[in-house]
Amino acid sequence: MKIIPIPVLADNYAYLLIDEATKQAGVVDPSEAGPVADTVKREGVTLSSIINTHHHWDHVGGNEELAKEFAGVKIYGHKRDQARTPGITNLVDEGDTMKIGGITARFLFIPCHTNGHVALHFPNEKAVFTGDTLFIAGCGRLFEGTAEDMHNNMVKLMSLPDDTRVYCGHEYTVKNLQFALSLEPSNAKVQAKLQWAQDMRAKKAPTIPSTVAEEKEINPFVRVLNGELQANVKKQFPDVALDAVSVLAKTRQLKDNF
Repeated sequence: MKIIPIPVLADNYAYLLIDEATKQAGVVDPSEAGPVADTVKREGVTLSSIINTHHHWDHVGGNEELAKEFAGVKIYGHKRDQARTPGITNLVDEGDTMKIGGITARFLFIPCHTNGHVALHFPNEKAVFTGDTLFIAGCGRLFEGTAEDMHNNMVKLMSLPDDTRVYCGHEYTVKNLQFALSLEPSNAKVQAKLQWAQDMRAKKAPTIPSTVAEEKEINPFVRVLNGELQANVKKQFPDVALDAVSVLAKTRQLKDNF
């Protein structure tokens, strides 16, 4: 599967996914139609599906225009988002599958950022598209769920094979790593990744993807049981209980104000 990140809006990514054997393609989170349509035409492929990880406008804004331009395109989203996703045709839930050409993906239900959020996992291609739930070294805001929901999402995503590539919805990596370093200043993996990410962004290059293995080393919302991270959270919230959910809740609160 060929994966083409498409920068859209200020800091979003849409992703064109191509089955090179059949020249069928799908797009994940097309907030803008124009850049996606241009990429489809440049690649000479047939756009057969749109996959929305969640209903926010900066992930679905291009749905209807693309559906008009590319006849017969199917639009996938979680069943809870039927009324909130423009043009939706295919309602999905945990464990449902879809195909792009001959390539099969399955949906993971990961509610919290929104209560209809999904990830799209390609087991054979070792890739997962996580929208605004799992970022490189970060997680999404808890708009429609709880810290427990987000912790459950992190556990679910971190249970994927370590070599699974993680493609997220925004270019937030530098700021996420700066925040991670504030909680784990001695984490050499975070230090190195931050330097790398700053170098990439100086060249206007994307910092995606990471991998599940790397997130386990650098992501504070995955590393909520790390001793250094817990100690620094406790300095700011002396009464916090040091269980995973409580630490994630306070870590997210710190990130919201970082």
